[in-house]
Amino acid sequence: MAKESNSFGSAKYFGISVLIFAVFFFLLLPYYLGPDDLRGCPTKPDNTSLHDNCHSVDAIVALSGGDTKARTDEAIKLYKDGWAGKLIFSGAAQDKSGPSNAKAMMAQAIDAGVEPTNILTEELAVNTQENAANTKTLIQTNNLHRIILVTSAYHQKRASLEFQKRAGSDLVISNHPVAHDKQWHQNWYLTPIGWWLAVGELVKILGFYVNS
Repeated sequence: MAKESNSFGSAKYFGISVLIFAVFFFLLLPYYLGPDDLRGCPTKPDNTSLHDNCHSVDAIVALSGGDTKARTDEAIKLYKDGWAGKLIFSGAAQDKSGPSNAKAMMAQAIDAGVEPTNILTEELAVNTQENAANTKTLIQTNNLHRIILVTSAYHQKRASLEFQKRAGSDLVISNHPVAHDKQWHQNWYLTPIGWWLAVGELVKILGFYVNS
């Protein structure tokens, strides 16, 4: 009888432990994958703030892929709010018969009222590593030292790791992901694409650390 009671108690605590782990996993994973250094900052930059992340920067870098339009919209919003005087768009053409993603992002920004002279493009990158490596040239050529990096929330952590590795330690990166887009939202675990993206990013982040 006592043995059965102990077994029941162990199973109960195991079940509670699994439930607690699941709750923390579902709630905390988005914060890990999508770090936001502008969280807590005002809508517009405050260069008098004690928090460096709330200061304006040299450029806003947006990466294509996933919901590219949402990423571009977020970069344009930051630009219009005065966070930087330049936009950098990075990404090769998804459809090789058409313009590059970067050019399409540039057209979207111009349509939104951004001056073309304030936009730089990198049109060859086909993955996150190339986004970082290729954009490094633009950053160095234009003497940029601080950027806000914009991508989808599930992709932000890995993108920042690649940029920090390939663009150099002198570059100060502030992360600011698109919180919700067509592929990713707060209840990501309720959709197959949410699981696909979350697990895929965790595997790729692990691969980054293994190969670094």
